[in-house]
Amino acid sequence: MEAQKVLVVDDSPTDLHVITGYLTNNGYKTVSATTGEEALLKANADKPDLILMDVVMPGMNGYEATRALHRNPDTASIPIMIISSKGQDTDKIWGMRQGAKDYLVKPITERALIDRIKAL
Repeated sequence: MEAQKVLVVDDSPTDLHVITGYLTNNGYKTVSATTGEEALLKANADKPDLILMDVVMPGMNGYEATRALHRNPDTASIPIMIISSKGQDTDKIWGMRQGAKDYLVKPITERALIDRIKAL
């Protein structure tokens, strides 16, 4: 998959900065959200080619946001990659069951992120 516009969802300003930096270094346009609720609004409004979703956030967590996006006919076709510090096998399985296409465990490298995006 060759994504052009990527919605990055993370409540950590540092992680948001690092991930968007990796993406822009590789020619992607980015839109960001800091909550699950904001992610739903931006996904509907901006129609990104890919969503990178954190799990641990205040309010609606990343699993809930992924499930809502996956079930919404307007956003169901947008691939979601979870990027989280939650790295247990059960976390990954649960994320995929919510509709994620891939799951990366933080910390991530620029090369690993770009390679996984291209593999989608």
